[in-house]
Amino acid sequence: MSRALVIGAGPAGLMAAEALADAGVAVVVAEAKPSPARKLLMAGKSGLNVTKAEPLPAFLTRFDADWLAPMLRAFGPDQVQAWCEALGQPVFTGSSARVFPTAMKASPLLRAWLARLEAKGVSLRTRWRWTGFAAEALRFDTPEGPQTLHPEVTVLALGGASWPRLGSDAVWVPWLAERGVQITPFGPANMGFHMHWSAHMAPHFGQPIKGACLIAGDQRERGEFVLSERGLEGGGIYSVSRALRLGAPLQLDLFPDHSAAQLRDRLARMKPGETAANRLRKLGLPPASVALVMEMARPLPAELAPLLKALPICHAGPRPLTEAISAAGGIAQGSLTGDLELRALPGIFACGEMLDWEAPTGGYLLTACWATGLWAGQAAARHLG
Repeated sequence: MSRALVIGAGPAGLMAAEALADAGVAVVVAEAKPSPARKLLMAGKSGLNVTKAEPLPAFLTRFDADWLAPMLRAFGPDQVQAWCEALGQPVFTGSSARVFPTAMKASPLLRAWLARLEAKGVSLRTRWRWTGFAAEALRFDTPEGPQTLHPEVTVLALGGASWPRLGSDAVWVPWLAERGVQITPFGPANMGFHMHWSAHMAPHFGQPIKGACLIAGDQRERGEFVLSERGLEGGGIYSVSRALRLGAPLQLDLFPDHSAAQLRDRLARMKPGETAANRLRKLGLPPASVALVMEMARPLPAELAPLLKALPICHAGPRPLTEAISAAGGIAQGSLTGDLELRALPGIFACGEMLDWEAPTGGYLLTACWATGLWAGQAAARHLG
């Protein structure tokens, strides 16, 4: 039995540990926090979205990194669902094709997984914080004091830079960079956007904007988002957040199922002299959507139909990285072999959100973490072979 070390007990790290254990390798998992998979548990509080039940070619288009494709083909939506079922956690597919465990929460899935890992001989050590390298060894602060390990292979699964209070704090970046690993700077992904609201918007905070199509450059996405005191948040905004972060303007089509001509005809049949707000309500817009139109287009133009098909949203930039659901950036593809081994550090592999890739919410993030963890764990086992 060879010795392997996995640093980080999130979804990617635990999957890498299981792959190593399945290959007959003795595995130690070092986790800095008092318990594993804290970000997974937080994400699952409102329903754990494990993947998206859509054809694999469409699934792959949601990632900005083509080099992930072999990993996602090996462990994609179908494999995720089968994996959950094998843990005794049946899944169902919602109306949006998002897949959830029947139990909805992450905790039953995690408990079953940890029990299976323990049965396979995986050793989990919590409160073991990696503090960098000591020559070719790895240093840790532990409850028993400083420790130095010399594993034969190591899989790094330390997360990105979002939600640092749950463990993804990116303290590892300078340790790898000084050893020749190229790191793309981290930035927020799947995040909200600042808005400088007038006082008139306050009554609508917490209200959703439903049924709209968000337009960001060439990208069009149907989705729901929420007006908050801080700005715009929610799945619809997250789906176009990358394009917005890269500079694309944001517009809303508030009537994606109607043409401008149809709206113009409906408006023409209304009584002359009515206020613009009343005309918008008669079109079927809820109060929050009416308020958003009035906020973004003062004074309102005489011709409302084109505005309602392309309402410009003037935001004030993304919310900070610490509030983002995920992070863009990480270990650059050029610093990795096809096995996710670090070219500058033979025998050390990386996976999960440490890698430089980006995808929207909706099951894509979690699937890719599992897929890259499995890929790195299997490659580390072959390296020992």
